[in-house]
This record gives sequence, C-alpha cells and structure tokens, in this order.
Amino acid sequence: MPPEQADRSEAPRVAWLDILARWRLLEADLHDVYGVDLGDPVVLRTRSWRWLETRILGLLSADTRLHRALFPPPETPRP
Repeated sequence: MPPEQADRSEAPRVAWLDILARWRLLEADLHDVYGVDLGDPVVLRTRSWRWLETRILGLLSADTRLHRALFPPPETPRP
C-alpha cells in the first residue's frame, strides 16, 4: 500500500457535516493558519473546491480549534 493511502486509513475519520457544523471554528482557523479570510467574497469565488478542501483537511492535522473540537483529548481520571 502506498504511504499516502496508509496515512489516510490510519487517520481518524470525520464527516463533512461535523466539520461544517463548526463553521466559526473553521473560519477562525483558516484565517489564523493560512491567512484565508472567508469574509472576502472573492476568496471562494476564485478558488476551487480542492483548494479549500486541502486547507480544511490540513486544519485537522494541526493543533487547531477545529481539531480540538472534533478530537478532544481523553479525560484523565481524577485521583
């Protein structure tokens, strides 16, 4: 199996509905991490879906608000 496929199969899976339900976090992270201002109407009209998808999926691989909301760290038991 090529390495890029192995990485995908081991990564936690998340539905687009779950990502888009956290739009405010997504929007803030896109701005912080990539400097992408989704409030600018030109951005989404001039870029492809693939361009946006790549950046959104990148947010899931970094320590971002979106990643922490979708994959919270496990709680440690209290003594």
